[in-house]
Amino acid sequence: MCIRDRYQRRVRGGLVADMPMTLDRLGELILNNPGLKIGFLTGAGASCAAGIPDFRSPGGMYDSLRPELLTASDQDRKAMVMNPTSVVTWDLFSHNPLPYHEVRRPFILGTQQRQWKATTSQFLARCLHDRGLLRRVFTQNIDGLDYQTGVPSDKLVACHGSIAYPTCELCGVSPDPEPYFAQVRSQIKDIYGLDDEAPPESTPILCPSCAQPGIKPSTVLFGRNLPPAFFECSESDAQALDVLIVIGTSLAVFPAAGLVSAVRDDCIRVVINKDPVGQELGIRYGQDSTRDLFLQGDADTGVLELLRVVGWLPDLEPFMGDMCEASQSALQAALSRPTP
Repeated sequence: MCIRDRYQRRVRGGLVADMPMTLDRLGELILNNPGLKIGFLTGAGASCAAGIPDFRSPGGMYDSLRPELLTASDQDRKAMVMNPTSVVTWDLFSHNPLPYHEVRRPFILGTQQRQWKATTSQFLARCLHDRGLLRRVFTQNIDGLDYQTGVPSDKLVACHGSIAYPTCELCGVSPDPEPYFAQVRSQIKDIYGLDDEAPPESTPILCPSCAQPGIKPSTVLFGRNLPPAFFECSESDAQALDVLIVIGTSLAVFPAAGLVSAVRDDCIRVVINKDPVGQELGIRYGQDSTRDLFLQGDADTGVLELLRVVGWLPDLEPFMGDMCEASQSALQAALSRPTP
C-alpha cells in the first residue's frame, strides 16, 4: 500500500499512522487529504513578530511589571509582587480598576491606532481557509490581529476577548469605543513615560450606562468566565479536528489550554514554540511519537518551514503588504531560497 493510500485510509478511519510524526510526514498528510479539518490554538508568541511582547517571557508585561508605579494600595502592590498576573484579575479590578488601565494604556491606545499588523503565523490560518482546510482559530491573544487576516469572523474565537472593544464588567453594556479611548488617553496616567500629554494621576473611567467604574476592554480577567463561543465551538471542534496547530502559547492558562487534551486521540497535534510545552496535558515529544510534532523556534520560523514543506509559501505573497515588517522580511527571505 502506498503512503498516500495509507494516510487516506487512516485519517478517514480516525486513526494516527503507526509511524513517527515528522514535518515531512505532516506535509504528506496535508497534501494528500484535501478534506482535513485543521484548527489552531494560538498564544502571545504568534504576535511577537508584530512587536507585541509575550506576557510571560523575559521582558514581557509580567516580567517587567513595576507595582510601585501603579495606583494601588500597599496590599495590592504586595500581591502583584508575589504574582504579577494579579494586575489583570477580577479580584483587583472589582475594587480598583486603575492598575489594569495603567498597565494596558499603551496597548489600548496602540490597538485603536492600528499600531501593530498581523504576522505570518496569523496569515497561515488565511492560507488554510482559502484552501478549504480551516475549521477554527482559537486565539488566546487580545490584540485583534487575527481579525486583520480576512478569515471569516465565525471561524475566529477570541478566547480571552479583545482589547479593541470596551465592555462594562458590571452592567454588560458595550458602548461606542471612541469616547472610551479618549477617556483612557485623558484620565489614565502613563507609567511607561511614552506620552507627555498623559495626566499625572489616574481617575476612574465611568460607564456611560450605569455610571460605575466597570468599563474596560472586553478582555477576560482572571476569575471571570470565557465567552460562550469558546465553549460552544471547542466542544464541537474537539471531535471534528484532524490536526491541531498550537502556536506560541505556554499552555498554562485554562480552560483554553485544555483544548489540546480534549481533541480526539487520533488528532495530530503540532506545537510551534520556543520551548516544549503541554507534556502534563498528554503531549508526547520524541522521535517515536506518532501523533505529536514539535517545531522548536519562534512562531513565524516554524510556520514558514511548514509552508515550505507543503509548497504553499507563494500563497502568502498577496498578503505581504498587510503583514508586520518582521514577517514581511522573513517571508521574503523564505521565498528567495531555492526550492529543495
